[in-house]
Amino acid sequence: MKFNIKLFNRNKLTNYEGAEAYKLSAEMELYSAVAATSLSDTFYEKADARVERIRQLVAKSNATYVAKLAVYAREKMNLRSVPLALAVELAKTNSGTDVVRKTVSRVVQRADEITELLAYYQLANARKDTKKLNKLSKQIQKGLAEAFNKFDEYQFAKYNRDAEVKLRDALFLVHPKAKDEAQQVLFNKIAKDELSTAYTWETELSGTGQTNFETVEARNAAFSAKWEELIASGKMGYMATLRNLRNILEAEVSVEAMEKVTAYLSNANAVAKSKQFPFRFVSAYRELKSGNSGYTAKVMDALEDAVSASAANIAGFDGKTRVVVAVDFSGSMQSAVSAKSSVQKYEVGLILAMLLKSRCANVTTGIFGDSYKLVQVPSKSILANVEVFRARIGEVGHSTNGYLVIKDLIARKAIVDKVMVFTDMQMWNSNGTNGSTIASEWKKYKAIAPNAKIYLFDLAGYGNSPLHVEGNDVFMIAGWSDKVFDVMNATENGSDAVKEIEKIEL
Repeated sequence: MKFNIKLFNRNKLTNYEGAEAYKLSAEMELYSAVAATSLSDTFYEKADARVERIRQLVAKSNATYVAKLAVYAREKMNLRSVPLALAVELAKTNSGTDVVRKTVSRVVQRADEITELLAYYQLANARKDTKKLNKLSKQIQKGLAEAFNKFDEYQFAKYNRDAEVKLRDALFLVHPKAKDEAQQVLFNKIAKDELSTAYTWETELSGTGQTNFETVEARNAAFSAKWEELIASGKMGYMATLRNLRNILEAEVSVEAMEKVTAYLSNANAVAKSKQFPFRFVSAYRELKSGNSGYTAKVMDALEDAVSASAANIAGFDGKTRVVVAVDFSGSMQSAVSAKSSVQKYEVGLILAMLLKSRCANVTTGIFGDSYKLVQVPSKSILANVEVFRARIGEVGHSTNGYLVIKDLIARKAIVDKVMVFTDMQMWNSNGTNGSTIASEWKKYKAIAPNAKIYLFDLAGYGNSPLHVEGNDVFMIAGWSDKVFDVMNATENGSDAVKEIEKIEL
């Protein structure tokens, strides 16, 4: 027997559709599983299975990398739940190291994430007795103690909920040290459950709703006045404004109030600070379409301005850069991003694709399923373009024949610089007979376009790739945020997702 032989098939496996695919490194797979998840059931993988896979990958990966990935996911990708899970899983195998404390302190950025982390901790450690949180990891305890020092009374009160793990429970468990006398007074309020009620749009509207009004007209006028008060207060955040646009329009608030709303929505700094996923704008835009307010068009224009601001920093494209953008319309992409969302994965692909298209001067766009179809739309009107594409669902069938994107380029003898594919990565050949795969077609295409690059934007994180991502100008980027384009830009300088994560300072 010979031992010193090249193992050509060692990285090959079978994807969920039974087609040949390529295994990712543990670090890349963990990044993919984290960046493209809401920890909810997906088309091919249940939430529990995803969590278990993440646990196994954490155990296989370098502790520092896991810590940096958790921070990257929270601070760069704007994810909330999965960074908390990573911090807890990290503590299982590195309980005595300072890296756990640093990670916990960094990923907890909202007051309710203190209790969310503890709730996951008791689930992850299968705690079912009365004292579910006893013997808490010392490093997690230290990290949460630091996190307690980040928030003021308003922030604590806003998220002081009657849940499985209460803020008061967390305080007694963690024993944070107050940084000054004022904070000690605050901690005493938490302990006695005497926090002031936070001024939020929920509490204010709830109070109005509990008032008895003599007429419907009086009730409507009160709600209109309350919305105007909330808008004028400046205390209704970007996400709350985005979620309530239809309610605000139906309340028939004043012209001045609507002008404040649209100015806030379209403000580039407010958009950046809000850290919204681009698909949130898709949801808001769609909600407005069925309204009958005369201000609807103005609000829709403000949303277009908002997403355009998200695209402003996408670099690497000029009039000479020839680009193809293709979106996976397969059946598995027609599943919601989370249990609470109506947005489906193909729509996440569409909004990211349209953001990219808005920055490209020389670009063709298409959709693929059983077949592949080119669809030309204007570069501007990003959200309107998403709706144009959305109306064409079903036109190309429901398979995942991504190879047709490359086959079309070969047939047309079209030489391009970059191919951008937004997909769940579970590509196969439903035609079967011709034996083509995206890997085989890419190899053919590189023979006629040796400088071409292909970017696979992984929107599902199942842990495999239809192309080998360690050569031949193949790149994989995962996630639903417009921050994926930062990674794409970095690849132009020889970097990749893992290298970008490793740059994080703990």
